Amino acid sequence: MRVCRYFLITLLILSLVSLAFINLAVAQQKATSVIVYNNIQDYQKATGKKIDKFNEAPMLADLVKQGKLPPVEQRLPKEPLVVAPLEEIGQYGGTWRRAAVGVSDVGIINSRITYENLVRWSADGKKVVPNVATKWKIEDGGKTFTFYLRKGIKWSDGQPFTAEDIVFWYKEVLLNKDLTPTFPTWLTVDGKPGKVEKVDDYTIRFKFDAPYGLFMQILAGPNALGITQYPAHYLKQFHINYTPKEKLEAMAKEAGFQLWHQLFSNKQSWQNPDCPRIWAWVITTPPPSNIVIATRNPYYWKIDTAGNQLPYIDKIRFDIVENVEVLNMKAMAGEIDMQFRHIVWTNYTLFMENREKGNYRVLKWTSAEGSNALLMPNLNHKDPVLRKLFENLDFRRALSLAINRDEINQIAYLGMGKPRQAAVIPQCPYYKPEYEKAYAEYNPAKANQLLDKIGLTKRDKDGFRLRPDGKTLTVTIEYAPIFGPWTDVVTMVKKYWESVGIKTLLKEESRDLFTTRAQAGELDIGIWTMDRCFTPLVEPLYWLPGMPSGTPPNNANEYWRWYRTGGKEGEKPPEDIVKVYQLYDKAKSTTNETARTNYAHEIMRLNAKNLWVIGIVGVLPQIVIVKNNFRNVPEDAIQDWLQLTEGNTYPEQYFFKIK
Repeated sequence: MRVCRYFLITLLILSLVSLAFINLAVAQQKATSVIVYNNIQDYQKATGKKIDKFNEAPMLADLVKQGKLPPVEQRLPKEPLVVAPLEEIGQYGGTWRRAAVGVSDVGIINSRITYENLVRWSADGKKVVPNVATKWKIEDGGKTFTFYLRKGIKWSDGQPFTAEDIVFWYKEVLLNKDLTPTFPTWLTVDGKPGKVEKVDDYTIRFKFDAPYGLFMQILAGPNALGITQYPAHYLKQFHINYTPKEKLEAMAKEAGFQLWHQLFSNKQSWQNPDCPRIWAWVITTPPPSNIVIATRNPYYWKIDTAGNQLPYIDKIRFDIVENVEVLNMKAMAGEIDMQFRHIVWTNYTLFMENREKGNYRVLKWTSAEGSNALLMPNLNHKDPVLRKLFENLDFRRALSLAINRDEINQIAYLGMGKPRQAAVIPQCPYYKPEYEKAYAEYNPAKANQLLDKIGLTKRDKDGFRLRPDGKTLTVTIEYAPIFGPWTDVVTMVKKYWESVGIKTLLKEESRDLFTTRAQAGELDIGIWTMDRCFTPLVEPLYWLPGMPSGTPPNNANEYWRWYRTGGKEGEKPPEDIVKVYQLYDKAKSTTNETARTNYAHEIMRLNAKNLWVIGIVGVLPQIVIVKNNFRNVPEDAIQDWLQLTEGNTYPEQYFFKIK
């Protein structure tokens, strides 16, 4: 009997221990990313729990009592989006302290912090989910997209957000040559612009002449931010189609502008506190103040699982500082509550040493950088000799094989990165190990063999190889040291290349000058950061040589022009470059996910084979500084512009925990 009792007690203890571990595992699983429900009904169906009343922040409750705001029930839409907080239901209040390097840096308020597209990426970045639109329908083989808007969303001034606002953005902004001289390429298929039409007050339709399989992914990213940022009821007074020209010109002149469209753009800018928004926070103290303040939007349209209107935090404060060094010092001193922007990971050791003093924790998010410093040879160089060399695959392979990536990682990147070729990150569905390994080993002997093979056997008196025209083979690496320890990196690359006989010059310059020269095709080899490597088809800047963008990477503009003009302009590219252009067009149009994946892999394979750009060290962690009482911040998240990080972590559910 005693043995049986002992056995039962032991079994009970083991069961309880196992249950505890299971509960812990479930809790940890829940804490990896935010879960969102399209509406209250979906939340109740998924969890069996009810939301039968709404709550609001004390600062808003006071305004309701004063008669300055309607009750929260009247401010929320019919179907508020439900956000399940990452760790726990938050507490209202507090000011989120951040820092910005210059006024333009605060502009992330309309993208990385308030990510309110029609649709958006899920917190884990794996799928497109509802947001402003509750559902959608894809018809005509991927040529027609119909979106059903969340009924009852209001602008921050209390006016309804409807399909009329989206039609205004399309007709009066995109189709207006003064405001949009060039129709956006992301809204075109086969060179033909898409059309936007209103079906009813809460239904909008996008129509294309050809299938657009990537459209939903692109709508979830930064290109489509503007769709929900043009309140027609406010902006019409500044538009030439709604206000007499004489009156508008007088308004523009009074505001210090020469042209009406300059005034319009200024009034729509994030810096204008009078322009209504649908964001969680809206600017209330704008520049030129050195402290820019954003305050909670009383009409924000999301709630938590307890019926609390979000956001939890009352205000965001941006201190405009002189430079990145000052910003990092503020973070170490505990004067920033949560931030990754401009947090320099080379300060990682210092951040760790100052954690207790600054009362913060240090997180490592996953950066979507395939290579922090990307070497981009100018395939359309104006010097015919250098051009022929850069076009030569063996020459590019030699440049890559001559680089000691392990040494660069240890010295310049403190061993925190991964030596690799230019490739997507492992979390990308189009990743294969062979892409990041292609010609990425350190093999100077092989590099020398390849250089000899292409005829660069003669040397000058200093031991540098001679070009076919008898001049010393010299290449210049130009860079603006913005996103990493690029001065250290290029100094080491210079050493490696000169050891195989290529004289290498370094030229550091301002970002503006670098951008101008890069876009004009005046560089030998430029350096930029290879981001966008998690969802690369959304903006494949580094996979399609010459694809234009607002940032410097453009090393084959003439090839791109030839393809996009059907051979009427530019210069005919090599066969493999034509192939990647064609493959991307197919990937963009197909609605078959398997086919798109196959096209993407072929694009990646051709890039690994040809090395049109050369990677060095990538997948570095994104260091995030978070005060210990600042909660609901994930331990890990994908950091990428295409995911609009921090927006992809739902900052509206961040909060300050009061013990």
